[in-house]
Amino acid sequence: MSASSPELRGSRVVSFLVHSPTALWSAFVLTHLWLGYLNLNAAGQPLGDVVNQYRYWTEQADLATYYVGIDKAWVYPIVALVPMILAGIFGFDNYAGSWLALVFVLDCVAFAAIVGWRRPNRPVAIGWWWIAFLLLLGPIALGRIDSISVPIAIVAVLLLSARPRLAAFLLTVATWIKVWPAALIAAVLIASRARLRVLLTVVFTSAVIIATALALGAGSNVFSFITQQTSRSLQIESPVSTIWMWLSYFHVGGSFPYYNQEINTFEVTGPQTVAVAALLNPLLGMVALVIAALGVVAVQRGAAVTELLAPLALAFVTAFIVFNKVGSPQYMTWLAVPVILGLATRAMGHGKSFRFPAVLTLAAAALTQVFYPYYYEQLLYLNLPLLLALTLRNIFTLLLFGWAVSVVVGLTRPFARHEALADTDEWLPTAWPFTDRFEPRNSHDEDDPTTRTAQKK
Repeated sequence: MSASSPELRGSRVVSFLVHSPTALWSAFVLTHLWLGYLNLNAAGQPLGDVVNQYRYWTEQADLATYYVGIDKAWVYPIVALVPMILAGIFGFDNYAGSWLALVFVLDCVAFAAIVGWRRPNRPVAIGWWWIAFLLLLGPIALGRIDSISVPIAIVAVLLLSARPRLAAFLLTVATWIKVWPAALIAAVLIASRARLRVLLTVVFTSAVIIATALALGAGSNVFSFITQQTSRSLQIESPVSTIWMWLSYFHVGGSFPYYNQEINTFEVTGPQTVAVAALLNPLLGMVALVIAALGVVAVQRGAAVTELLAPLALAFVTAFIVFNKVGSPQYMTWLAVPVILGLATRAMGHGKSFRFPAVLTLAAAALTQVFYPYYYEQLLYLNLPLLLALTLRNIFTLLLFGWAVSVVVGLTRPFARHEALADTDEWLPTAWPFTDRFEPRNSHDEDDPTTRTAQKK
C-alpha cells in the first residue's frame, strides 16, 4: 500500500480525530447537549424525578424552611439535598436546566480526570468509552441523583493510587449522596494497602456529616434512608422481577405490574413477591459478605491491588444491582465507575483485560434506553419486544456479576500467578489536575484497546 493511498490517509485521519483533544472534548460536549435536549423534550418524562420530586423538596426548604432528611425521614442520605438545593439557585422555573448544567460541570471534571484537560496524552479510549456509554444509556444518564454521585466516584477511583485520602473523602461524600459507592469503599478497604488511611478518612468524614446533620436538628432522620427502602416491593425493572413480569405476560398466578402511589414507582405483584422482597435485603448482605471473604482470601494469597480492586469493585456494584428489589434504570450508571477503573488499571499494563465487561456494559446501557424513558408505558402493558429488552438487560447484568466474581475467585487459588508490585503509587494514570503525564508501564499488550491508544509522547 503506497504512503498516499486513500486507505492510509483515511486511517491517519481517523487516528488523528480519535486522539485529538478537540474532537474528544467536542464529542463529550455534544453528547451532553443531545442528552440535555432529550431530557427536556423527549416523551416519557426522563426528568420526572428532578422536576417533580427534587424541585418539590427544594421548594419546601426555600418556602417553608422544611428540609427532608432533617425535619422528616427521607429515602436519600442527607448530602443528596445539597445538589438539589444548588439546582434551585437560579429559580425554580429554571430548575431542570440548572440540574443538567450541574451534572455537566461534574461530568467535565470527571472527564478531565480521565483524559486530561488540554493535551490528553492519556488513555483516550476510556474517554471514548464513557462517551459511548452515556449516549447508549440515554437521558437517564443525566436525570437522577445518581448522576451527581457517579462523576464524583469516577474522580475518586482515579485518585486511589496517588491520593488515597482524597479518594476516600470523595467516595464518602458520594455515599452520603447515594448509598451505592459504599460498594467501592468496601472493595478499597479489602484490596488496597492504604486501607487504614481510607478507613480513617471514611469514618472521620461520615462523623462530620452526621454531626452537622444532628446540629441542624435531624435526629434519627439522618439514618432514615437505611429503613425507608425496606418496605418496598419488587420494582418492575429489577432482575428478580423479570420472573413475575413474564408470569404477568402469560397471565399466570394473578401476577401484574401496578403503580405504588405512596412511593411513586411501578412494582409487580404475584405469587411469593412479598416473601421474595423481604428476602432480598438479607440475601444482598450475605452475598456482599461472601464477596468480601473472597477478596480477603485473594489478598492473603498475594493478589496485588492492580489485579483485585477493579473486579472486586465490579462484583460489589453488580451485586447491589442483581440482588436489589428496586433496579431503577439509572442504576446502570453505577457500572461506569468500576469499568473505568478496570480499563484505567489495564491501560497501565496491570490486571485482567476489561474488554468483556466494557462491551457488555455498553450493551446493557443500550438495552436500558430501548425501554426507558420513551416506551416505559408500553413496558407496563407488557409489550413483548420491550419485555425481551428488559430481560436481556438483566441477563447481561447477571453475566457481569458472574464475570467479576469468577475473576475474584481465580485470584484466591493457590496456583494463581500474581503480579509482583513493589508499591502502589503508579498503578493508575494520575487524575487531572495533579499531572498530565501518562506513561503506561506495559504498552506491548496489543489485545487491549486502552493500551494501544495510550502512547507516550
